[in-house]
Amino acid sequence: MDSVDNIPATSENVWEAFRESERLRKEAEARFDREMEKSRAEFDKRMKESDEKYERRMKNLEDRYGSHSQNLGSFAEEYFFNSFENGEYNFFGEKFDDIKRNLATGLNEKIEDEYDIVLLNGKSVAIVEVKFKAHESDLPKVVKKAKTFRINYPKYENHRIFLGLASMAFYPELEKKCINEGIAIVKQVGDSVVINDENLKTF
Repeated sequence: MDSVDNIPATSENVWEAFRESERLRKEAEARFDREMEKSRAEFDKRMKESDEKYERRMKNLEDRYGSHSQNLGSFAEEYFFNSFENGEYNFFGEKFDDIKRNLATGLNEKIEDEYDIVLLNGKSVAIVEVKFKAHESDLPKVVKKAKTFRINYPKYENHRIFLGLASMAFYPELEKKCINEGIAIVKQVGDSVVINDENLKTF
């Protein structure tokens, strides 16, 4: 009996072998495609789970530290407000008759602004912006408040306006810029509040 190796290589045998080879190749490709599809689906599933887990963690961080930042800001406002109140409103070399906290937009609703601490008397207004940790980028917003306050509260449009920046911590560059802008520096030093208003200007 002839062995496989001894089968004559007729054209029919060649085509049969070719068809068998193609069948095997297509089966292999199909298996490969199925495995790849399965792997892609598994990969996509894991990526989706990873993305969802990341989003949940980020949301938790934002909720936690967002609230934390707000708490620090509220603490700073309370601290400096109480310091002014206990100091009988002496500020910028003047005695103020009244102190307000968190004044929001005034009569002109088109000018949105907020004033953390405002001290008042018959001729002057002192506006103090409060930050837990102030930055140089806060200064343009502080300067802008003199203009928006006069618009929002026209009864004080002829008053002198002084500006101050209060922060639990200052760094040298920020202090220098405050001095150059004529903005009072109000900061915590130990258990006391120290005010540097030597270069104060009227806005």
